[in-house]
Amino acid sequence: MPRATTKRKSTSTRGTGGRSKRRGGVGGSQELSTRTKKQIDSLPQHAQHIYKKVHASAIKQYQSPEKRRGGKRQSAEQVAHKAVWAAVKKEYKKKGSEWIRKDEA
Repeated sequence: MPRATTKRKSTSTRGTGGRSKRRGGVGGSQELSTRTKKQIDSLPQHAQHIYKKVHASAIKQYQSPEKRRGGKRQSAEQVAHKAVWAAVKKEYKKKGSEWIRKDEA
């Protein structure tokens, strides 16, 4: 008798370099990956403040898949992550291993 196949949700980590996906917001009860924590810690205080504010706002804004450009293909967390780094990079740029304000560069 042929085996029945069932469709499962993908648990791939495509686009994350083989690491597990981030699990939550900054300051939330869910955990960030070690890599993301290191990235945030390497930012200046003001950039960390931008990160936290934009992340919280983006998580709220993109809860509904209709509001996400990628729809259901991307989670609210993935979209928030993109929004956060876009906001940080608007004010700061990375020079070597250090983040500096664009107006100081």
